[in-house]
Amino acid sequence: MAMLQNNRITRIAAALALVALSAGVACAAGDGHADSGVVAKDFAWRILDFALMIGILIYFLTKPIRNGLAGRRDGIEKALSDAVAAREAAEAKFADYDSKLSKASAEIEEMSAAIRREGELERDRILANAKEMAQKITAEAEKTAESEILRARTELRQEASRLAISLAEELLKKQMTAGDQARLVDEYVSKVGELH
Repeated sequence: MAMLQNNRITRIAAALALVALSAGVACAAGDGHADSGVVAKDFAWRILDFALMIGILIYFLTKPIRNGLAGRRDGIEKALSDAVAAREAAEAKFADYDSKLSKASAEIEEMSAAIRREGELERDRILANAKEMAQKITAEAEKTAESEILRARTELRQEASRLAISLAEELLKKQMTAGDQARLVDEYVSKVGELH
């Protein structure tokens, strides 16, 4: 920064020297009507006045300009460091969100697989219960059918026995005579007597 300041001062001094030389050349090139001593003295005072004003301006303005430039540089450095910190914070946040997102995706996949497994287990359990109930219903239906068949057979046998007895009675009534009845009674009585 100091080197830049020295460079500027050198340029300003060179510009002043150039102005002074060109003014001297302009005076020398004049037609000589004016008194060259008065003109040179006037010109010297003007250059001295100008140089003094430039010197005062440099003296009073360099410090505020330097401070302003230093403040500007500090502000730029601070803004740059803030931007770097903000970028690092954003990258950290992005990495955090990215890891959370990948964890959430993994959790979603895990939950989906668990729900699928649970659904399959529930389906298998329901199917096993349905098969068991179907077997129970089939066994119960078979038992009911067997008992119905047994009852029907029993009823048929009883009906057949009643019909046979009734037919036998009718046949006996038609074919049995009084002598056959007496003989049967005697046989019955003799068998009963043998038993006692």
